[in-house]
Amino acid sequence: MKVLIPSPLLSYTGAHEVDAHGSTMTELLSDLDRRFPGLRFRMVDEQDRMRRHIRFFVNGEQTFDMNYRFSPGDEVQIVQALSGG
Repeated sequence: MKVLIPSPLLSYTGAHEVDAHGSTMTELLSDLDRRFPGLRFRMVDEQDRMRRHIRFFVNGEQTFDMNYRFSPGDEVQIVQALSGG
């Protein structure tokens, strides 16, 4: 499936768009980490929860569920929130 990568994570993938496999969000992120070591840790913490500054969208709808089950043709977009003051 197509995964859109935010600019701050390009140092891992080298591309704004990559293909990944998995039937759930957990499997998808594991596949991405296998191909791009260290990427998963930037998005998921040690307790297997999505980091507060990362958002996942599937077909334009935000999800917080690491067990989210994908359908054929789904597109995942990863967004990194900006902070500062």
